[in-house]
Amino acid sequence: MSSPQPTRSFASLGVPTPIIAALAADGVTSPFPIQAVTLNDSLAGKDLLGRGKTGSGKTIAFAIPLVAALAKSGEKARPGSPRGLVLVPTRELANQVAATIAPLAKAMNLRHTVVYGGVGFGNQTAALRQGVDIVVACPGRLEDLMQQGHCRLDRIEVTVLDEADHMADMGFLPGVKRIMDRTPKTGQRMLFSATLDNDVKVLIDRYLVNPVNHALDPADSPVEEMTHHLVETALADKLGVRAYFQRRFTFAGTPDEVEAQVRSAMAAGATQFDGAIDAPLPEHRERITRWAELVMSRFGSRHV
Repeated sequence: MSSPQPTRSFASLGVPTPIIAALAADGVTSPFPIQAVTLNDSLAGKDLLGRGKTGSGKTIAFAIPLVAALAKSGEKARPGSPRGLVLVPTRELANQVAATIAPLAKAMNLRHTVVYGGVGFGNQTAALRQGVDIVVACPGRLEDLMQQGHCRLDRIEVTVLDEADHMADMGFLPGVKRIMDRTPKTGQRMLFSATLDNDVKVLIDRYLVNPVNHALDPADSPVEEMTHHLVETALADKLGVRAYFQRRFTFAGTPDEVEAQVRSAMAAGATQFDGAIDAPLPEHRERITRWAELVMSRFGSRHV
C-alpha cells in the first residue's frame, strides 16, 4: 500500500499549466492522495495500477495523464479513430467520467465523446465521424460501434480501465479483452479498481507491462458512510417504504413484474429511475442474475 505523500501542488507533480487552471476553475486546487502518489508515474507514461475507494479522486488521477499525453503527442483527431480510451462498467459512471474529462480536454484543445447503450446510435456515430481524441465508453456499446465500422482502436495511445472489478463482476470481461486486443500494445495502460485480484489480475497480467502499483486502502477496507436498515412491512406497503429511500436496487422475476414495480413506485412518489431492466433472452437473464447476486452478496461492503 502506498504511503501518504507530503502535501504537493499539481505544478510540482508536472501537471501542465492549462490543466491546473481548468482544475482550479472547478475548485480543485491541490491533489488528493491518490493523485499525489500516482501522477509522477502516470505522467511519465508508465503503466499503472491504482486502488482506492469511490470518491478518492481517481477519475482526476487518470484524466490528467490521459489528456496531457494526448496533447503532448501532437496528433490530430481523425474520423472514427480516437487516441484515448476510457472503459467503464455503467453509463452513469461514463457520464461522470466524461464530465470530469471535459474541462481538461477543452483546456488542451482536445475533443471527447461518451458512448453507452440504452440510447440511439445517432449522436454517438455523428461524434465519431467528426473525429474525437478521447472516447469514454461502456464495453457493449463500443463493441457495437466497432462492429458497425464507426470506431477503430489502432491509434489508441492511452487506455484506462476504470472500476475494472465491476466490469469483471458484471460479466464484461470477455468484451473488455476483445476491445483491449484491438489496441496497440505500445500504448500506456492504466487500471483503477477497488480490488486487484481474481479476474482483474487476468487483465493486469495480459495487458499491462511492468505496472507501478499504488494502493491507498487495504482491499477489504469497509465503507464508513453507510448505514443498514431493516424494515418489516406488509407486501402492500412495500413500495411506499422503498420510495422513502432515494437510492436502492430492486429486483423482479419477470418483465411484467418490472413494469408493475415501476408503476407502483411512481404512484408511491418515486420520480427518477436510472433504468428498469428485464431480460427476455437467456444470455441476458444469466448476466442480470449474476449481477443481482453480486449486489446482494456485497451489501454492506464497499460497492453498495
